[in-house]
Amino acid sequence: MSVSTAAADQSLCSPLPVLGRDVTVPLVTGGEVTYAALDYAASAPALQRVWDDVAAYAPYYGSVHRGAGYLSQLSTDLFENARGTVAEFLDCRTDDQVVFTRSTTDSLNLLAAALPADCQVFVFETEHHASLLPWKDAQVTYLDAPRTPGQAVETLERALADRDPYGPALVCVTGASNVTGELWPVRELAAAAHAHGARIVLDAAQLAPHHPVSVQDLDVDWVAFSGHKLYAPFGSGVLAGRADWLRAAEPYLAGGGASRKVTRREDGGVDVEWHESAARHEAGSPNVIGAYSIASACKALTEAGFDTLVAREQHLIDTVRAGLAEVPEVKVLSLFGDDAPRVGVLSFVVEGWNSSHFAAALSAEYGIGVRDGLFCAHPLVRTLLGSDPQSQGECGAPEAAPGEKSLNAIRVSFGAGTPDEHVERFVNAVKELVTDGAKWQYRTEDGRCVPAV
Repeated sequence: MSVSTAAADQSLCSPLPVLGRDVTVPLVTGGEVTYAALDYAASAPALQRVWDDVAAYAPYYGSVHRGAGYLSQLSTDLFENARGTVAEFLDCRTDDQVVFTRSTTDSLNLLAAALPADCQVFVFETEHHASLLPWKDAQVTYLDAPRTPGQAVETLERALADRDPYGPALVCVTGASNVTGELWPVRELAAAAHAHGARIVLDAAQLAPHHPVSVQDLDVDWVAFSGHKLYAPFGSGVLAGRADWLRAAEPYLAGGGASRKVTRREDGGVDVEWHESAARHEAGSPNVIGAYSIASACKALTEAGFDTLVAREQHLIDTVRAGLAEVPEVKVLSLFGDDAPRVGVLSFVVEGWNSSHFAAALSAEYGIGVRDGLFCAHPLVRTLLGSDPQSQGECGAPEAAPGEKSLNAIRVSFGAGTPDEHVERFVNAVKELVTDGAKWQYRTEDGRCVPAV
């Protein structure tokens, strides 16, 4: 191996520092092991940088926007600067708005509440429920799962060609699947939407933590994402994009902060003049620490360099895929095929195993945290498993006892804070469980598979 190659390999082995990296957990078989957090797609651990920034600010916390005191003014500057940092991170247009919300789900529900009258919405059945379900007050067309990126574009173009060409329309699409990790052809879908007079919102919850997201390059109208998947805790999210629909809509929540002026009428009623800025949809005392943590994470990822982060993550993806490919009983789920580019999210099933049983054994016997279930993407998982789309099942809950057939899958996910040892331990654990079986007995309790006492 050359010196340059060795240096490159070494650079791939430097995960970003995250909280919890040294936490140990007990094993049912005895002893303890360092916890391998491989459930990043649900919530990524907080970056140490983010935690340190928040801790440094915490003594100076104050109410924003209307306080005359020093801490209030400091917090206001920090909150509004965070908005600017997010806009820069997303490469927003100069007249875009950045609205702080609670999560991706909250962001998309906000946009759903701001849709013009008679708006048509187009959404693939492959979406996370956060993208699939908020459009109940619109005319919604649900599109079948495509099997190639090209088919996704063709499916959308056909659907848009059949719509009322004069009314408003919105396309909602994920950037990276929370089930398969596969990247979607966002730029091409945006071009198709705009060619037919529609707008497009990008669910970047799984994309933004792994790849750069440019509003301008992708030519999307809005982007939504969550802080807790971007290594930033405290329950905050973002909706960023075009201001006109947001300004024209009634405030998402009515209350202080959203209102510019409130006056009594002679008849005893109240007249309200609402803000036209992002504050219009941020009523109440905002989650300043949540917004600041998102901004801190944006800075940390930018400074680390997405080229480096993507290369390192691809190394982890290759390790997992190669290891699972050596186990004939394992089937990795995919829409677009094995060679499709993806982020660090893979779902699979194991022949002869109930998925909840397998995930429980990974945790209890190896100290590895993954997720099992339908991942709040029920139609997609059932399509991938070839099951009846009408079958009943709860998000994340097992549908069968250990050893019985299950409609669920197992998901392993990782990112910028994942050490090589964690994915290597995971691959070895999968091989051991398939070859030797579980070392412990398990039972179903309150809808979960747990070690038997």
